[in-house]
Amino acid sequence: MEYVRLGSSGLNVSRICLGTMTFGTSAWRPWVLDEADSRPFLKRAIERGINFFDTADMYSRGVSEEVVGRALKEYAARDQVVIATKAFYPMGAGPNDRGLSRRHLFDAIEGSLRRLGVDYVDLYQIHRFDPDTPIEETLEALHDIVKAGKARYIGASSMSAWQFTKMLYVADAHGWTRFVSMQNHYNLVYREEEREMLPLCREEGIGVIPWSPLARGFLAGNRRKADHGATPRAKNDDFARTLYYSDADFAVAGRVSELAARRGVKPTQIALAWLLAQPGVTAPIVGASKLSQLDELVDALRVELSAEERAFVEEPYEPHRVLGHDFIPSRPRG
Repeated sequence: MEYVRLGSSGLNVSRICLGTMTFGTSAWRPWVLDEADSRPFLKRAIERGINFFDTADMYSRGVSEEVVGRALKEYAARDQVVIATKAFYPMGAGPNDRGLSRRHLFDAIEGSLRRLGVDYVDLYQIHRFDPDTPIEETLEALHDIVKAGKARYIGASSMSAWQFTKMLYVADAHGWTRFVSMQNHYNLVYREEEREMLPLCREEGIGVIPWSPLARGFLAGNRRKADHGATPRAKNDDFARTLYYSDADFAVAGRVSELAARRGVKPTQIALAWLLAQPGVTAPIVGASKLSQLDELVDALRVELSAEERAFVEEPYEPHRVLGHDFIPSRPRG
């Protein structure tokens, strides 16, 4: 395993982050693994040197945090792992059970700490931008959470570059805690972040930890346009089909599979190796539903692509509309 600093911060994280949306309860999504089936993945990740784990309060409505917290407590010392979680999405039916208000963030961090069974999280992230809350309120609340010792660092997730720029500027102007990471949507079939967000992050020393580096399994090469594919995730992941199913997307996936066959590796390893080679990318957030998949993704660290190979898989790409920013939970209105 390789370890790198998260942006310009002093925090060292594994070059791969294990995402835990797949772990929790199948009652939330049919492709989610229940606790007994989830624990071997967390154990194997520790064994393979992964020290960086990403979850969110909304994954399995809190059960993911509970599963992750119990497993990490058993398999690793607290000071040897980097635990990241997120807040923003609804965690209840009330008008203050969502968003980035001071009220909700204070409630959300307490809930996450309780479910994870820890005194602090290493990285506390806003899951989306909240247009209904003044950014000063959000940033001061995050600063106070850090000063209270409940989070060591703060990060952000998908939003427009201008929104992130404004948040960085306001935090600096007030002397509040600065974001150290951006968890954005970035992979071989969605590269729109290369226009503004990635250059901004490189300029500002922000670590980039992309979500969906394998396009929710699309780049594994097992999706079909006619019937979506054979895996439970492929058949039941309606969200993925709103993101990646154009002819150009299938052409990119085809190139990935072709290059993988030539190299004698898995398509997922080619897709991850490409992402790891992109300037500014710190640690892609990977998921797995089989232990062999997790091992293959860690082994992708040894796969290096030539400039010609990178150009080969990039060539069919066609620009997309912005995807992944606009999942805003509207507040209940009385």
